[in-house]
Amino acid sequence: MKIALLVPGPFTIVSGGYNYDRRVVAGLRALGHEVQVVELTGRHPLPDAAAEASALAALDAVPKDVALVIDGLGLPALASRAQELVERGAVGLIHHPTALEPGYTDEERESLKAREKALFTSMKALIATSPLTGRQLTEEFAVDPARVTIVEPGTDPAPRSEGSKSEVVQILTVAVLVPRKGHDVLLRALARLTDLDWHQTFVGSPRDPVYARQLEALVEELGLTGRVTFAGEETDAQLEKRYAGADLFALATYWEGYGMAAAEALARGLPVAITAGGAIAEVVPPQAGVIAPPGDHNVLSRAMRRPIADPDLRREMADAAWEAGQRLPRWDDRAALFVTVIEKALAP
Repeated sequence: MKIALLVPGPFTIVSGGYNYDRRVVAGLRALGHEVQVVELTGRHPLPDAAAEASALAALDAVPKDVALVIDGLGLPALASRAQELVERGAVGLIHHPTALEPGYTDEERESLKAREKALFTSMKALIATSPLTGRQLTEEFAVDPARVTIVEPGTDPAPRSEGSKSEVVQILTVAVLVPRKGHDVLLRALARLTDLDWHQTFVGSPRDPVYARQLEALVEELGLTGRVTFAGEETDAQLEKRYAGADLFALATYWEGYGMAAAEALARGLPVAITAGGAIAEVVPPQAGVIAPPGDHNVLSRAMRRPIADPDLRREMADAAWEAGQRLPRWDDRAALFVTVIEKALAP
C-alpha cells in the first residue's frame, strides 16, 4: 500500500506525538508499505494563510491512489476540503482535539472547534491515541463511535532503572519546554521541599524560548539555583542514561493526549509524580506513584514529599511501576492496526 502522512513540520520535533508518528511510519515501512511523510509549513493547529496554502498544496500533490493519513495538528488547515477528504478515504490521526488545549482565546477556541467538528464528523475513520481522546471525539464533537479506533502508543522493552544510589533523589522530567507541560508548577512544588535532598533535571528542547527563560528566572526567584538542571534536547543514548540513574519521574502537565513520557518511565520501573491533565492519569496506576490536580503546586508538593523522603515507599512504587510497564502495548503491533483502519476507510 502507498500511504502519505501529512503533518506539520519539522517531522524531527522531539515530542510524544511526533515520536508516535515516527514509530508508526517506521512500523508501516517494516511491514512493506511505501510511506511518504509530507511536512506542512505555516502555523498549526490554528492555521494562518501560509498553513492553509501549504496544506492544500500538499493535498493536491498526493496522487489519488495514495492513502491519506493526516495528523490532527494539520487537519484544521484542510477544513475547506473536508468533502474531498471523505471521498479519498482520509484517516485523521488525533492525539487530542486541539480545540480542547489550554492557551487559546475564546474566539480562537470556537474557530478551532468548528473546523475540527466539521472534519471529525465527516471523515470515514479517525484514530485516537488514547481511550480518553476517543471519548472526547464522541462526547465533545459528536463523532460516531463506529468511526473511531483506539491505537494507543507502544513502548519498547527497556532495562529496569537502577536509580541514582545516592542520598540525593534524582528527579527526571522529559518534555519540551512549553507552558502546557507545567514545568513552572513542578518548580513551585519542589520549592516547598527544600528541606529534602533532591535534584531536578528537565530534558527537552526549549520550544517556547520565552517560557524557557521564564523558567530559568523562576529557578532563581525560588532559590533553587544548583538544584535544577535544564539539559535541553538529548540523544536516545543520553536519555537512556537519565532514565537509568533517575529515582523519580515527574510531570506537572496540564494536558496529555496519552502520556508517552510517563509510559516510558513505567516501562523502566520508575515511580512517577504527575498531575492528572488529560489521559496521562489513565496510564499511571495509583500504586506506581502520586497524582495531583493540574496546576495545583500545593497538592503536588504534598504528594511528592513522601516518595522523595521515603526510599522504602519509592521501592514499592517502583515495583508497581515495573509491573504496569510490562503490561503496556508494544510498538510491534501498532502499525498493523493502522493498516486495518486505513483499509476500512478506503472501502466503498
